[in-house]
Amino acid sequence: MILIDTCVLLWLAIDQDKLSENAKELIESNTNKICISAITAFEIGVKTRKKLLKLPLRPDKWLEKAIYLHGIDVAPITAPIALLSTQLPTHHHDPADRLIIATAMINNYTILTPDKHIVQYPKIRVVW
Repeated sequence: MILIDTCVLLWLAIDQDKLSENAKELIESNTNKICISAITAFEIGVKTRKKLLKLPLRPDKWLEKAIYLHGIDVAPITAPIALLSTQLPTHHHDPADRLIIATAMINNYTILTPDKHIVQYPKIRVVW
């Protein structure tokens, strides 16, 4: 399973030129199922509310459409994921990204991200 981070979802849906060639191939091959963390919905909502992100639809409708069009699953934030995210080394201070990392660790997912902080965690697979 490939877990894409929030910026990858936004680029996939809005501006695929920002995706690496490897990312495009992984997404298009669809040999691995693709998912996002539930925290991605929160991040999109916050960015929209703060006017850091402008979407053509309300965030809930936009996310629903993006998930449907790209065949994306949503990984929930469980209690073990939430707890693990608080126990990770401090390579990354963003709580949303720490939840994405913990989701990948607990579910044995590969993270698709350009984030250079995430690759510092040795117990996960990161591709870009």
